[in-house]
Amino acid sequence: MSGSAPLVEVRRHGLITLSLMLATIMQVLDTTIANVALPSMRADLGASADTINWVLTSYIVAAAIATPLTGWMSERFGRREVFIVSTIGFVVTSMLCGIAWNIESMVFFRMVQGLFGAAIVPLSQTFLLDINPPEKHGQAMALWGAGIMIGPIIGPTLGGYLTDTLNWRWVFYINVPLGALALTGCLLSLPEMPRRIRRFDFIGFAALAIGVGALQLMLDRGGEVDWFNAVEIWIELALALCGFWVFVIWIMGVEHPFLDPKMFRDRNFVLGLIFIFIVGIILLASLALLPPMLSGIFGYPVITTGLVMAPRGVGTMITMILAGRLVRVVDPRLMVVAGLLLTAWSLQIMTGFGPEMDSHLIVVSGLVQGFGLGLVFVPLSTVAFATIEARFRGDATALFSLVRNIGSSIGISVVTLLLTRNTQINHAELAQSISAYDPNFSALTGGSLAGTIRAIEMQYGEGAFWTMINQIVTQQASMIGYIDDFKAMMWMTLAAIPLVVFLRRPGAREAGTAAAQHID
Repeated sequence: MSGSAPLVEVRRHGLITLSLMLATIMQVLDTTIANVALPSMRADLGASADTINWVLTSYIVAAAIATPLTGWMSERFGRREVFIVSTIGFVVTSMLCGIAWNIESMVFFRMVQGLFGAAIVPLSQTFLLDINPPEKHGQAMALWGAGIMIGPIIGPTLGGYLTDTLNWRWVFYINVPLGALALTGCLLSLPEMPRRIRRFDFIGFAALAIGVGALQLMLDRGGEVDWFNAVEIWIELALALCGFWVFVIWIMGVEHPFLDPKMFRDRNFVLGLIFIFIVGIILLASLALLPPMLSGIFGYPVITTGLVMAPRGVGTMITMILAGRLVRVVDPRLMVVAGLLLTAWSLQIMTGFGPEMDSHLIVVSGLVQGFGLGLVFVPLSTVAFATIEARFRGDATALFSLVRNIGSSIGISVVTLLLTRNTQINHAELAQSISAYDPNFSALTGGSLAGTIRAIEMQYGEGAFWTMINQIVTQQASMIGYIDDFKAMMWMTLAAIPLVVFLRRPGAREAGTAAAQHID
């Protein structure tokens, strides 16, 4: 087979692509769509504030543990079969989530949903790489990336709309028509792929599962239990470190490791993992910050929040379509640099946010950030898999998805922690300068502070004035906290740019491989 041929010749290429994209969007939507429905779920299911969060935690942890299994399962049982079973299982468990009768049943169904959904994203990427020749990988990754990037962006808006107009159960029922269409297309078009008998490395998988599961649990639970002030977090950290340490030591010495360490000799793939980790942080961390900021500080309802965030998705779609075509003629490394610079610029714009502004800067920054992330994602996905051996693709795509999800979890946890801590510090500093005896503060009220306080408290009750002042201080402290987070993400984005020089431009190795095959 020549270096420019796909791994498998297929018919109904368009139907395969559409079916894979529907399944991908369905799965990725569930990472964010349920968030806005939690208050309604809590009321219906009789859950406490602590237990309702397990609706999200159970899904995230289960998916993280099961994702590394994708490569082994697809080789042992067949890629087509695993994808179809995963899609069926995801749709069925989505229905079960919709009919859940208490918090225990909901958490269990969400956990099983995460187990089934884990293989959908990496396998869809693997299929698209396998059925397209290398020169079309950019366009294939543009389509695949659209689902990956757009899903989390529209998830909160769609979830809010369904919860407001119908009820929270439709957040899960929406997966049924999407899944049915995806499943029908897959049954009709997905090709049979070769299987390979591969011994299952139980110790390697167990060590990795413990490490990934404990890390995800720590990141998800940290904010609720005040991080390292809780014994639970220290236990989870110890388990994560031990799990990863045992995993690395084990796969370096065992004959048939769970993940072959030879794949990490590919420089592009390793750097691709680093970059997708950063993309995961920026994408979902900013998405986690914006909705509470827009509702809490700007007072936007859910629908308005969705509308002003929509340009981010539009920008992503535009640049993905362009990048999919340009990646064949433009050095992908230049596109990655341009995308990172645009993303950093958008975050710099976001540092200028203020409670009194209109939605103009939110829309502009979202559009620019969408341009940047879309411009990074397509060439990055193309370059990361351009030089890796085809036999590693199943494991490599699973690891690619896992690292992106871990980056997202770490990003959300870090920016949330920084926001909480910085808001408290900012509130204390701002409050120090406010006193009824401060002449500067008195001057702000026209020099008649005592009269102003009496007038407000006569109308609204005792203590009303200082309650109002505290609300203003809290709003300002929160806004500064959000700006500090945007600055931190901006510097992280800029710091990643020098790593681009270590990427190898795809083409050289592929040409060499093709020439060697021709000689043979």
